[in-house]
Amino acid sequence: MKQSLLNLALFLSIFVFFSCKDDSESPQMSVDHYVSLLKAEKYENWELPEFNANDIPKLLAYRNDTQSISNFPRKPISSSITSECTLGMYVLWTVESIRARSFGSEYLTGTFPSQNPVVKEKETLEFVEQTNLVQQEIGNAYFNWWETNKEKDFSEFNQIDPLETTDFRWH
Repeated sequence: MKQSLLNLALFLSIFVFFSCKDDSESPQMSVDHYVSLLKAEKYENWELPEFNANDIPKLLAYRNDTQSISNFPRKPISSSITSECTLGMYVLWTVESIRARSFGSEYLTGTFPSQNPVVKEKETLEFVEQTNLVQQEIGNAYFNWWETNKEKDFSEFNQIDPLETTDFRWH
């Protein structure tokens, strides 16, 4: 009897897990409101906001911000969980989300462009310490990518990886 109840509970748990689908929508908000919520550790949504290419310049303005944050949306299924990162790296990951969503990247899950808002070595796939210098290099790569292409239609350069000329890739 006890085994039957255990099997039933296991079956119901599996059924509920696989029958649930994510119908949540990305929140609509301004970049300034998004950043203020992240800085205040009060961002409560499970997804990244529904930003587009027009929001990239405002997001890039925060690329060098080194404030540590810990309350931010995370990909629900990941091989590792990032408990904190800098605001600058998080907004750069948000820019990557805009880029990935614009062409349906194979790495995209919901609004998340990769596993976590951290970078690793492109060649070895080893994690690197997420220092301010690494953040600055990633920020410069995104800034240069944007500045070089901003006069074009976004669809003409959205598939160009801003990190292409660096030693890094998103995890």
